[in-house]
Amino acid sequence: MPTRRTRGSLELGVIDFDAALDHQVESMDRACCELGFFRLPIDIVTAHVRDAAWSAALQFFALADEAKHAIAFPEPGYPYGYSPFRAETLARSLDDSEAQPDLKESLSVGPDCGGPRTPLPGEEWICSPSLWPDAVPELREAWVAYYRELNGVAERLLRVMALALDLPGAYFEPFVDRPITSMRAIRYPVSPASDTALRAGAHTDYGTFTILRTDDVPGLEVQDRAGRWLAIAPDPDCFVVNLGDTIAQWTNDRWRSTLHRVVPGASERHSFAFFHMANWDARIECLPTCLDPGSVPNHEPIEAGPWLMRKFQSTV
Repeated sequence: MPTRRTRGSLELGVIDFDAALDHQVESMDRACCELGFFRLPIDIVTAHVRDAAWSAALQFFALADEAKHAIAFPEPGYPYGYSPFRAETLARSLDDSEAQPDLKESLSVGPDCGGPRTPLPGEEWICSPSLWPDAVPELREAWVAYYRELNGVAERLLRVMALALDLPGAYFEPFVDRPITSMRAIRYPVSPASDTALRAGAHTDYGTFTILRTDDVPGLEVQDRAGRWLAIAPDPDCFVVNLGDTIAQWTNDRWRSTLHRVVPGASERHSFAFFHMANWDARIECLPTCLDPGSVPNHEPIEAGPWLMRKFQSTV
């Protein structure tokens, strides 16, 4: 696979919920077909909510290692808690057995942020309790508020996406009324010049889409259809949204789940990712508007939850 680097940074299109709906739909389809990445203005989330969540994440990563390790994954494959430096290898989700561990640490929480729920059969793993740091007591309240606002943003995005795919605006609602969405804050320390490992190995995301907040430090790169790696210009005033495997499977690859990575850098970098997922038992198969007459789907039907579990557990 070609991995030639290009110079400069890529400016992503913006989906503006204040624009006319037909403009939103047109912009969505274009962005999702071309690159599978776009931006949302950051003020789509209330300022004090997003800033409190970001500040609490920074406080957590500033803790001593002992305090962070107090909520480390309690067992291999547990989905939530603190993941220390080099504990995850995202490229293994694409069966790259030679990949080096990622140069990052993270803190993840799960769908219990959306409120209490009784797991359905098979959901027990994804409904594992989130682990919260005693040393930053304000983090839980701040993250729950942020998670719930972003879930509202995700619902609005799905309505625009449905219309862009020539479907009723409410089409996706039955697939996402019990989402197994997770959220993760990530710290990338300074990368030594001698270290050739990536901060995050090349991978696609597993769910519907990811809503990502970053600081002003570059590092995120995406691969275009020609195999070139393109840098995404950092923009602290916008969220970056990228499509995941679920959307690609639903749309028969009309919309892209794009390979992306985070490259080494001389400055510390922070990001905060909201990984929107369908319901655990949602059947993901080619949408009726995404299959030409006489054609067959590119992908076999899957269930969203088991797909996520297999991908996640391959990386740790």
